[in-house]
Amino acid sequence: MGMFFRLIFRGVRDLFRHPWPQALTLAAVTLTAFLGGLFAMFLHNLEAELVRHQGKAQYQMFWKKDAPEALVAAQWADLRTRPELAELVAFTPDQALTVMQETLGAGADLSWLRGKSPLPYTALATFRIPPEDADWPRRTFEALKSLEGVATVHVNPLQMDLSRSVLELGRTLLWPTGVFLLLLVALVVGNTVKLSLLARADEVSILRLVGAKNWYIRLPFLVGGGTLGLVGAGLALALLKVLQQSLAEVLNVPPLWINIAYLPLPHAAALAGTMVLVAVAASWVAARDRG
Repeated sequence: MGMFFRLIFRGVRDLFRHPWPQALTLAAVTLTAFLGGLFAMFLHNLEAELVRHQGKAQYQMFWKKDAPEALVAAQWADLRTRPELAELVAFTPDQALTVMQETLGAGADLSWLRGKSPLPYTALATFRIPPEDADWPRRTFEALKSLEGVATVHVNPLQMDLSRSVLELGRTLLWPTGVFLLLLVALVVGNTVKLSLLARADEVSILRLVGAKNWYIRLPFLVGGGTLGLVGAGLALALLKVLQQSLAEVLNVPPLWINIAYLPLPHAAALAGTMVLVAVAASWVAARDRG
């Protein structure tokens, strides 16, 4: 066990034997992790804003002409008690007639229809869509359509699916971008390990002559690569925090009221862990090929 920890310490110490190449590698890893984290932070804030503003569905409801006023009023009251309801705009037949007259302009006089309006009771109900329940809009549509006295319900599928579509687009773009950045990290760290092996070829040959096992030779290089990945990810997350703090309130003004948030802890941990794993894997491949 003591030998294992000595090899780990040696892997970290060897990073300082050739500081300039290691520093350039660390800068490349940090920049790559920063770009990946920046994209992830953008997607996280986009998702939060879409859920807050666009994660809604509007249902326009029309009642039958002979629907009793008491029944419709009770249904409106029941809709207002639903926790997902964001807004309910309801119109009696006379109120709907007034809206129609205003729409048609000053030249239209529909006052003679007051009290005998041909228009039905209508309501425009806006609901917040629970982000974890993809089937909620369909169930709500069916429930509203089955209410007693309701003639028809109209819903805008484009508005209902806008939040989900934009998020799916962002997540789709995240995968190729993330894969490209990870390949870049693997290439940079792998080439650095290869250069270290070339610079220490004599030392590696001596170790082989005295019977050193492959794991004994390669472990310090794996530790060095993992350390570069961890430190690079840490620096990238620190830079992201500085950037987020400087931009947090830039868009928090009317009419936007957008507060830019930092990456959640699980996302930041996933970024750091992925960078370490990719750096270690690249170091292992390079050490196996050259060692």
